[in-house]
Amino acid sequence: MLLNSEAYLKVRNAAYDYIRKAQYSAVVGTNYALIKRNLKIGELIISKSEWGNRFIDNLAQDIKSEFPGTTGFSVRNLKYMKKFAIAFTEDDIDEYGLAMVTWYHHMALMDKVKDKNQYVWYVQRTIENGWSRDVLCMQIDSGLYARQLGVKVQNFNNRLPDNQSELAIQTMKDPYIFDFVSMREKMIETDIEHELVRNVSKLLLELGTGFAFVGEQYLLKVGENEFYIDLLFYNYILHCFVAVDLKTGQFVPEYAGKMNFYLAVLDDKIKSGIDNPSIGLILCKDKNKVVAEYALKDMTKPIGISEYKLMNVLPEDLADKLPSIEDIESRVLKEYECE
Repeated sequence: MLLNSEAYLKVRNAAYDYIRKAQYSAVVGTNYALIKRNLKIGELIISKSEWGNRFIDNLAQDIKSEFPGTTGFSVRNLKYMKKFAIAFTEDDIDEYGLAMVTWYHHMALMDKVKDKNQYVWYVQRTIENGWSRDVLCMQIDSGLYARQLGVKVQNFNNRLPDNQSELAIQTMKDPYIFDFVSMREKMIETDIEHELVRNVSKLLLELGTGFAFVGEQYLLKVGENEFYIDLLFYNYILHCFVAVDLKTGQFVPEYAGKMNFYLAVLDDKIKSGIDNPSIGLILCKDKNKVVAEYALKDMTKPIGISEYKLMNVLPEDLADKLPSIEDIESRVLKEYECE
Protein backbone atom coordinates (compact mmCIF):
# COMPACT_ATOMS: atom_id res chain seq x y z
CA MET A 1 0.00 0.00 0.00
CA LEU A 2 1.29 3.48 -0.86
CA LEU A 3 1.21 5.78 2.16
CA ASN A 4 0.34 8.74 -0.04
CA SER A 5 -2.52 6.87 -1.67
CA GLU A 6 -5.93 8.47 -1.91
CA ALA A 7 -7.40 6.05 0.67
CA TYR A 8 -4.73 6.83 3.20
CA LEU A 9 -4.97 10.57 2.65
CA LYS A 10 -8.72 10.38 3.22
CA VAL A 11 -8.24 8.65 6.57
CA ARG A 12 -5.45 11.02 7.55
CA ASN A 13 -7.54 14.08 6.72
CA ALA A 14 -10.46 12.67 8.73
CA ALA A 15 -8.12 12.41 11.70
CA TYR A 16 -7.09 16.03 11.10
CA ASP A 17 -10.77 17.05 11.18
CA TYR A 18 -11.41 15.33 14.51
CA ILE A 19 -8.39 17.08 15.99
CA ARG A 20 -9.46 20.51 14.70
CA LYS A 21 -13.02 20.06 15.98
CA ALA A 22 -11.71 19.11 19.42
CA GLN A 23 -9.44 22.15 19.50
CA TYR A 24 -12.44 24.45 19.03
CA SER A 25 -14.54 22.81 21.74
CA ALA A 26 -15.63 24.87 24.73
CA VAL A 27 -13.26 24.82 27.68
CA VAL A 28 -15.88 23.16 29.89
CA GLY A 29 -16.12 20.25 27.53
CA THR A 30 -12.39 19.87 26.91
CA ASN A 31 -12.00 16.43 28.46
CA TYR A 32 -15.20 15.14 26.86
CA ALA A 33 -13.96 16.40 23.49
CA LEU A 34 -10.55 14.80 24.04
CA ILE A 35 -11.97 11.40 25.01
CA LYS A 36 -14.42 11.46 22.11
CA ARG A 37 -11.70 12.57 19.71
CA ASN A 38 -9.43 9.74 20.83
CA LEU A 39 -12.26 7.25 20.41
CA LYS A 40 -12.95 8.49 16.87
CA ILE A 41 -9.30 8.35 15.86
CA GLY A 42 -9.13 4.87 17.38
CA GLU A 43 -12.10 3.85 15.25
CA LEU A 44 -10.33 5.19 12.15
CA ILE A 45 -7.25 3.13 12.96
CA ILE A 46 -9.36 0.01 13.52
CA SER A 47 -11.12 0.55 10.20
CA LYS A 48 -7.75 0.34 8.43
CA SER A 49 -6.13 -2.29 10.62
CA GLU A 50 -5.16 -4.26 7.53
CA TRP A 51 -2.66 -1.52 6.74
CA GLY A 52 -0.51 -2.62 9.66
CA ASN A 53 1.67 -0.74 12.13
CA ARG A 54 3.38 1.29 9.42
CA PHE A 55 0.05 3.07 8.94
CA ILE A 56 0.06 4.17 12.62
CA ASP A 57 3.70 5.24 12.38
CA ASN A 58 2.99 7.37 9.35
CA LEU A 59 -0.20 8.85 10.82
CA ALA A 60 1.65 9.89 13.98
CA GLN A 61 4.37 11.57 11.93
CA ASP A 62 1.90 13.43 9.70
CA ILE A 63 -0.20 14.65 12.64
CA LYS A 64 2.94 15.98 14.32
CA SER A 65 3.84 17.86 11.14
CA GLU A 66 0.33 19.28 10.69
CA PHE A 67 -0.10 20.21 14.39
CA PRO A 68 3.46 20.93 15.61
CA GLY A 69 2.33 22.50 18.88
CA THR A 70 -0.04 19.69 19.85
CA THR A 71 1.00 16.75 22.01
CA GLY A 72 -0.62 13.38 22.61
CA PHE A 73 -0.32 11.83 19.14
CA SER A 74 2.72 9.60 19.47
CA VAL A 75 2.62 6.10 18.03
CA ARG A 76 2.15 4.83 21.58
CA ASN A 77 -0.83 7.07 22.23
CA LEU A 78 -2.45 6.27 18.89
CA LYS A 79 -2.26 2.61 19.87
CA TYR A 80 -4.01 3.47 23.15
CA MET A 81 -6.75 5.16 21.09
CA LYS A 82 -7.18 2.00 19.08
CA LYS A 83 -7.34 -0.09 22.25
CA PHE A 84 -9.91 2.27 23.77
CA ALA A 85 -12.08 2.11 20.62
CA ILE A 86 -11.98 -1.69 20.69
CA ALA A 87 -13.37 -1.69 24.25
CA PHE A 88 -15.90 1.16 24.12
CA THR A 89 -18.41 2.90 21.87
CA GLU A 90 -19.44 6.54 21.68
CA ASP A 91 -22.59 5.77 23.68
CA ASP A 92 -20.42 4.25 26.44
CA ILE A 93 -18.74 7.62 27.03
CA ASP A 94 -21.99 9.05 28.40
CA GLU A 95 -23.39 5.86 29.90
CA TYR A 96 -20.32 5.11 32.03
CA GLY A 97 -19.05 8.67 32.57
CA LEU A 98 -15.79 7.85 30.78
CA ALA A 99 -15.13 11.51 30.02
CA MET A 100 -15.21 12.40 33.71
CA VAL A 101 -11.67 11.06 34.17
CA THR A 102 -8.61 12.11 32.20
CA TRP A 103 -7.05 10.27 29.30
CA TYR A 104 -4.05 9.85 31.59
CA HIS A 105 -6.29 7.75 33.88
CA HIS A 106 -7.58 5.75 30.91
CA MET A 107 -4.03 4.92 29.81
CA ALA A 108 -3.37 3.41 33.25
CA LEU A 109 -6.64 1.49 33.16
CA MET A 110 -5.91 0.08 29.72
CA ASP A 111 -2.52 -1.11 30.97
CA LYS A 112 -3.80 -2.70 34.17
CA VAL A 113 -7.44 -3.79 33.77
CA LYS A 114 -8.57 -6.32 31.16
CA ASP A 115 -12.20 -6.82 32.19
CA LYS A 116 -14.65 -4.14 30.99
CA ASN A 117 -16.83 -4.34 34.11
CA GLN A 118 -13.83 -3.81 36.35
CA TYR A 119 -12.61 -0.98 34.12
CA VAL A 120 -15.95 0.85 34.43
CA TRP A 121 -16.06 0.15 38.19
CA TYR A 122 -12.65 1.79 38.67
CA VAL A 123 -13.73 4.76 36.53
CA GLN A 124 -16.78 5.27 38.73
CA ARG A 125 -14.78 4.95 41.96
CA THR A 126 -12.26 7.45 40.57
CA ILE A 127 -15.08 9.92 39.90
CA GLU A 128 -16.60 9.41 43.35
CA ASN A 129 -13.32 9.76 45.22
CA GLY A 130 -11.46 12.23 43.03
CA TRP A 131 -8.46 9.90 42.71
CA SER A 132 -5.35 11.06 40.93
CA ARG A 133 -3.87 8.68 38.39
CA ASP A 134 -1.27 7.53 40.94
CA VAL A 135 -3.91 6.75 43.55
CA LEU A 136 -5.96 4.90 40.94
CA CYS A 137 -2.92 2.76 40.08
CA MET A 138 -2.34 2.04 43.75
CA GLN A 139 -5.95 0.95 44.21
CA ILE A 140 -5.77 -1.34 41.17
CA ASP A 141 -2.47 -2.85 42.31
CA SER A 142 -3.93 -3.49 45.77
CA GLY A 143 -6.79 -5.49 44.24
CA LEU A 144 -9.47 -3.08 45.46
CA TYR A 145 -12.15 -4.49 43.14
CA ALA A 146 -11.92 -7.96 44.69
CA ARG A 147 -11.42 -6.65 48.23
CA GLN A 148 -14.49 -4.43 48.08
CA LEU A 149 -16.84 -6.67 46.11
CA GLY A 150 -15.94 -10.01 47.69
CA VAL A 151 -17.94 -11.85 50.35
CA LYS A 152 -17.61 -10.07 53.71
CA VAL A 153 -18.24 -11.18 57.29
CA GLN A 154 -20.79 -8.74 58.70
CA ASN A 155 -24.31 -8.55 60.11
CA PHE A 156 -25.20 -5.16 58.59
CA ASN A 157 -28.11 -6.63 56.61
CA ASN A 158 -29.95 -7.56 59.79
CA ARG A 159 -28.90 -4.67 62.01
CA LEU A 160 -29.18 -1.57 59.79
CA PRO A 161 -31.87 0.03 57.62
CA ASP A 162 -31.64 -1.16 54.01
CA ASN A 163 -30.12 2.02 52.57
CA GLN A 164 -27.45 2.30 55.28
CA SER A 165 -26.77 -1.44 55.21
CA GLU A 166 -26.01 -1.45 51.49
CA LEU A 167 -23.69 1.55 51.79
CA ALA A 168 -21.89 0.06 54.78
CA ILE A 169 -21.26 -3.23 52.97
CA GLN A 170 -19.97 -1.37 49.91
CA THR A 171 -17.60 0.63 52.09
CA MET A 172 -16.15 -2.40 53.85
CA LYS A 173 -13.06 -4.18 52.47
CA ASP A 174 -11.43 -7.53 53.14
CA PRO A 175 -8.53 -7.42 53.61
CA TYR A 176 -7.52 -3.86 54.40
CA ILE A 177 -3.99 -3.10 53.24
CA PHE A 178 -1.94 -0.77 55.43
CA ASP A 179 1.12 -0.92 53.24
CA PHE A 180 2.51 2.26 54.81
CA VAL A 181 3.06 0.44 58.13
CA SER A 182 6.12 -1.80 58.47
CA MET A 183 5.65 -4.92 60.58
CA ARG A 184 8.22 -5.20 63.36
CA GLU A 185 8.98 -8.07 65.69
CA LYS A 186 6.85 -8.06 68.87
CA MET A 187 4.66 -5.28 67.51
CA ILE A 188 1.51 -4.75 69.62
CA GLU A 189 -1.83 -3.15 68.79
CA THR A 190 -0.91 0.29 70.09
CA ASP A 191 2.23 0.34 67.92
CA ILE A 192 0.12 -0.25 64.82
CA GLU A 193 -2.44 2.33 65.98
CA HIS A 194 0.27 4.98 66.36
CA GLU A 195 1.60 4.23 62.88
CA LEU A 196 -1.89 4.41 61.38
CA VAL A 197 -2.59 7.75 63.07
CA ARG A 198 0.83 9.10 62.09
CA ASN A 199 -0.12 8.33 58.47
CA VAL A 200 -3.75 9.35 58.86
CA SER A 201 -4.16 10.67 55.31
CA LYS A 202 -3.13 7.28 53.90
CA LEU A 203 -5.29 5.51 56.47
CA LEU A 204 -8.35 7.52 55.41
CA LEU A 205 -7.60 6.77 51.76
CA GLU A 206 -7.60 3.04 52.48
CA LEU A 207 -10.76 3.20 54.59
CA GLY A 208 -12.58 4.85 51.70
CA THR A 209 -14.95 7.69 50.94
CA GLY A 210 -16.43 9.82 53.70
CA PHE A 211 -14.24 8.90 56.67
CA ALA A 212 -13.07 11.56 59.12
CA PHE A 213 -10.71 10.75 62.00
CA VAL A 214 -12.16 11.41 65.47
CA GLY A 215 -9.57 9.96 67.83
CA GLU A 216 -7.17 7.25 68.96
CA GLN A 217 -7.88 5.39 72.23
CA TYR A 218 -11.19 7.23 72.40
CA LEU A 219 -12.46 7.35 76.00
CA LEU A 220 -15.88 6.00 76.95
CA LYS A 221 -16.95 6.50 80.56
CA VAL A 222 -19.54 4.16 82.01
CA GLY A 223 -20.19 4.93 85.66
CA GLU A 224 -16.81 4.88 87.37
CA ASN A 225 -15.26 2.74 84.64
CA GLU A 226 -13.26 3.84 81.61
CA PHE A 227 -13.08 2.02 78.29
CA TYR A 228 -11.11 2.88 75.17
CA ILE A 229 -11.94 2.42 71.49
CA ASP A 230 -8.74 1.84 69.50
CA LEU A 231 -9.72 4.17 66.64
CA LEU A 232 -12.91 6.16 66.18
CA PHE A 233 -14.09 7.69 62.90
CA TYR A 234 -17.17 9.46 61.60
CA ASN A 235 -18.43 8.71 58.11
CA TYR A 236 -20.35 11.65 56.65
CA ILE A 237 -21.88 9.51 53.88
CA LEU A 238 -23.15 6.84 56.25
CA HIS A 239 -23.88 9.56 58.84
CA CYS A 240 -22.60 7.47 61.71
CA PHE A 241 -19.64 6.79 63.97
CA VAL A 242 -17.38 3.90 63.02
CA ALA A 243 -15.46 2.22 65.84
CA VAL A 244 -12.37 0.21 64.87
CA ASP A 245 -10.85 -2.44 67.12
CA LEU A 246 -7.39 -3.55 66.00
CA LYS A 247 -6.00 -7.00 66.87
CA THR A 248 -2.55 -8.40 66.07
CA GLY A 249 -3.63 -12.03 66.32
CA GLN A 250 -6.41 -14.31 65.18
CA PHE A 251 -10.05 -13.35 65.72
CA VAL A 252 -11.74 -14.80 68.80
CA PRO A 253 -15.49 -14.54 69.60
CA GLU A 254 -14.90 -12.34 72.67
CA TYR A 255 -13.91 -9.48 70.35
CA ALA A 256 -17.46 -9.29 68.97
CA GLY A 257 -18.99 -8.97 72.45
CA LYS A 258 -16.54 -6.22 73.35
CA MET A 259 -17.36 -4.28 70.15
CA ASN A 260 -21.10 -4.77 70.75
CA PHE A 261 -20.61 -3.09 74.14
CA TYR A 262 -18.64 -0.17 72.65
CA LEU A 263 -21.37 0.48 70.09
CA ALA A 264 -24.10 0.41 72.72
CA VAL A 265 -22.24 3.08 74.70
CA LEU A 266 -21.52 5.16 71.59
CA ASP A 267 -25.16 5.12 70.56
CA ASP A 268 -26.35 6.01 74.07
CA LYS A 269 -23.78 8.66 75.03
CA ILE A 270 -22.12 10.04 71.87
CA LYS A 271 -24.48 9.63 68.91
CA SER A 272 -26.83 12.54 68.29
CA GLY A 273 -30.46 12.30 67.24
CA ILE A 274 -29.58 12.91 63.59
CA ASP A 275 -26.88 10.22 63.44
CA ASN A 276 -27.50 6.71 62.18
CA PRO A 277 -26.60 3.72 64.41
CA SER A 278 -22.88 3.38 65.00
CA ILE A 279 -20.96 0.64 63.19
CA GLY A 280 -18.11 -1.52 64.47
CA LEU A 281 -15.19 -2.89 62.47
CA ILE A 282 -12.90 -5.52 63.98
CA LEU A 283 -9.58 -5.81 62.12
CA CYS A 284 -7.48 -8.93 62.76
CA LYS A 285 -4.30 -10.32 61.28
CA ASP A 286 -6.21 -13.54 60.69
CA LYS A 287 -9.85 -14.59 60.93
CA ASN A 288 -11.65 -17.88 60.76
CA LYS A 289 -14.67 -17.07 58.61
CA VAL A 290 -16.95 -19.66 60.21
CA VAL A 291 -16.02 -18.62 63.76
CA ALA A 292 -16.47 -14.95 62.86
CA GLU A 293 -19.92 -15.56 61.37
CA TYR A 294 -21.09 -17.45 64.46
CA ALA A 295 -19.73 -14.69 66.70
CA LEU A 296 -21.86 -12.09 64.92
CA LYS A 297 -25.00 -14.20 64.75
CA ASP A 298 -26.60 -12.98 67.99
CA MET A 299 -24.91 -9.58 68.28
CA THR A 300 -27.43 -6.73 68.51
CA LYS A 301 -25.16 -4.09 66.95
CA PRO A 302 -23.87 -3.83 63.33
CA ILE A 303 -20.35 -5.25 63.19
CA GLY A 304 -17.98 -6.23 60.39
CA ILE A 305 -14.87 -8.40 60.68
CA SER A 306 -11.97 -8.12 58.22
CA GLU A 307 -8.33 -9.03 58.00
CA TYR A 308 -5.58 -6.47 57.49
CA LYS A 309 -2.12 -6.71 55.99
CA LEU A 310 1.00 -4.69 56.75
CA MET A 311 3.95 -3.97 54.50
CA ASN A 312 5.95 -7.15 55.04
CA VAL A 313 3.04 -9.42 54.05
CA LEU A 314 2.30 -7.67 50.76
CA PRO A 315 3.12 -9.48 47.53
CA GLU A 316 6.56 -8.44 46.32
CA ASP A 317 5.17 -6.86 43.16
CA LEU A 318 3.17 -4.38 45.30
CA ALA A 319 5.88 -3.38 47.72
CA ASP A 320 7.49 -0.85 45.37
CA LYS A 321 4.26 0.72 44.13
CA LEU A 322 3.57 3.32 46.80
CA PRO A 323 2.67 6.51 44.91
CA SER A 324 3.10 10.07 46.09
CA ILE A 325 -0.40 11.44 46.47
CA GLU A 326 0.88 15.00 46.22
CA ASP A 327 2.61 14.49 42.87
CA ILE A 328 -0.30 14.86 40.42
CA GLU A 329 -0.41 17.78 38.03
CA SER A 330 3.30 17.90 37.24
CA ARG A 331 3.36 14.22 36.28
CA VAL A 332 0.26 14.56 34.11
CA LEU A 333 1.86 17.45 32.23
CA LYS A 334 5.12 15.56 31.89
CA GLU A 335 3.35 12.53 30.43
CA TYR A 336 1.69 14.61 27.75
CA GLU A 337 4.88 16.48 26.94
CA CYS A 338 6.55 13.14 26.26
CA GLU A 339 3.88 12.05 23.78
